[in-house]
This record gives sequence, structure tokens and C-alpha cells, in this order.
Amino acid sequence: MHAVCEPRNWKRSSISVRMEETVKRIVLGALLVAVVAVPVAAQVRVGVNIGIQLPGPPALVVVPGTPVYYAPRAPANVFFYGHQYWVFANGGWYVGPTWNGPWGGVDPMYVPPPILQVPVGYYPAPPPPWAGWRREAPPRWGPHYGREWREEAHERDWRESEARWEPRERREGKGCPPGLAKQGRC
Repeated sequence: MHAVCEPRNWKRSSISVRMEETVKRIVLGALLVAVVAVPVAAQVRVGVNIGIQLPGPPALVVVPGTPVYYAPRAPANVFFYGHQYWVFANGGWYVGPTWNGPWGGVDPMYVPPPILQVPVGYYPAPPPPWAGWRREAPPRWGPHYGREWREEAHERDWRESEARWEPRERREGKGCPPGLAKQGRC
């Protein structure tokens, strides 16, 4: 009877070893996800009150030569790019899924280059230090915004494919973002 028990114990220990390996892999995988998620959390702080209340969806106009839209009559610097709303207020950038938020603060290095390249003249409420800056040039962003302010290929492809579907008058700066146009909101 003793000989019969040994193979069974060996089988159980083999199963136990496999379970231990599986648990180790799951724990290591969870740790890896946690480590990778930490920098993402550093990029955006959600639920920030930026002190801007828009009465309704702002009318948006294309910034010529860019994939960015801006709200010329908004009481703040409101932009639309990459299916998200962007606001420059209080010296920082905020992003939200809709015109009324919820807003998340964005670290400067994560602001998309096309947004950073918008000329000063398209900021309806430019900060006072910008008063002497050229209106047709982008703001003089500090080094913490990074050096590579260019439109990535996938961003250009998105802009160009969207432009093909828009009527001519919208392509000439009188339109609204594709997502809002499809919803009939502008």
C-alpha cells in the first residue's frame, strides 16, 4: 500500500508545482502591469477643476494648415484635436472627452505637437506674458515641452482621411470636428 501512495503524492506535487508556476506568472504579470501603468498615471490627472464653464458646445474653426480646431468665441483657449478637447489655462494644459470635461491635467511633454504648434493668434485668451509675441508664430514653449513638435504620420493620415470626407466649405476653415459633424452638432 505504501508503494501505491508514492506515485499519487508525486502526481499531486507535480500539479502543485504547475499551480505554483501559474500563480507566479500571474503575480509577475500583475506587477508588470502595475509598473507600466505608473508612468501613464503621471501623464494625466483626472477630475481637475480648471475654473472654466462653457455655456454650451463651442463653435469650432480649423486652424489653417493644421489638424487642430479652435473655439474663437470661447472665454478660454479651447482646442479640439484627436477627438479630444484641449484647454490651455492657468499656465497648463488640460484634456477632456467633451466640451465640458471632465478635465485632466496633462504634463507638458505629453501635449500633442500639433497643439503646441498653433500660432498665438488662435488663442482667444492668451496669457499676458504673450502680449509682445508674434501672432503668426507658436508660443515660446519651455524646454519641458520637448523638442519634437511635429505631426506624427498617423496624425497626418487621420487629418488627411477626415479632410477627404468633409465638404469643401468645411475644409476651408468653416467646419467643425468630424465627430461633432457626424452627430449634427455643428
